[in-house]
Amino acid sequence: MVDVFTEIKIRSSVNTVSEYAANPDNAPEWYVNIDSAEWRTQKPLRTGSLIAFKAKFLGRELAYVYEIKEFIPGKKLVMSTANGPFPMETIYIWEAIDENNTLMILRNRGNPTGFSKMFAPFMSLMMKRANKKDLRKIKTILEG
Repeated sequence: MVDVFTEIKIRSSVNTVSEYAANPDNAPEWYVNIDSAEWRTQKPLRTGSLIAFKAKFLGRELAYVYEIKEFIPGKKLVMSTANGPFPMETIYIWEAIDENNTLMILRNRGNPTGFSKMFAPFMSLMMKRANKKDLRKIKTILEG
């Protein structure tokens, strides 16, 4: 199992951080590896929404669809995919430190199957590195 946990403090309100991060249209701006996000269901974001992403990871192009499993605006977003060689769950949690500072937690977990299973420890390390870059990027955008 791969379970990667990262967090960052962002000098911005919990509402600003969560609204920006939870909007799939913004994902290509702050996720280093995501090239595009396409809504497969009607906006706005809610439980059951489907979003197709195209990304690059470890030199490979990936296409996958996330389904929103849980969405509590300003608090938590859980999305998962069951397709592809690496079923994945992504969780965002936002906690107000005070009115102008937010702790954002980004967690990715999944069970690689087949050939991918051998590379799980390496993938965890690379995902953690990518997640740290992503959180630094969203921090820069929202504090800029």
